[in-house]
Amino acid sequence: MNIAFFLIPKKEVVYIKYESTMRQALEKMEYHRYSAVPLIDSDGKYVGTLTEGDLLWKIKNTPNLTFENTRKIWLKEVPLHQKNQAISINAEMEDIILKSLDQNFVPVVDDNNTFIGIIRRREIIEYCAKGVLVK
Repeated sequence: MNIAFFLIPKKEVVYIKYESTMRQALEKMEYHRYSAVPLIDSDGKYVGTLTEGDLLWKIKNTPNLTFENTRKIWLKEVPLHQKNQAISINAEMEDIILKSLDQNFVPVVDDNNTFIGIIRRREIIEYCAKGVLVK
């Protein structure tokens, strides 16, 4: 089964622009109550997944960093600790099952490597459960 059936399109996905500040990311993640969000550059390309852990490690490892100062820290200065690779829209569902073990969602890109959306772990588990229950 093609993954496009499970795709949540970019317009419905909360993501953060890579050119944002740490403060903007913290506020957006808090507002939506997400622990991880895709990072997208100014060309619409997927850069990586920003997690709460990435932000916490940056705070821990930056002397004198306060919440107020996070408006001066650009996301490019925040190391990403997980390398969540995007998959192609042409991939098959079976190709992403293993990717979903370590992340809440799998980013999806088109043939030009432009971010077009995500597939949530929930849909992947539902797909797998149907296969098990049918047998």
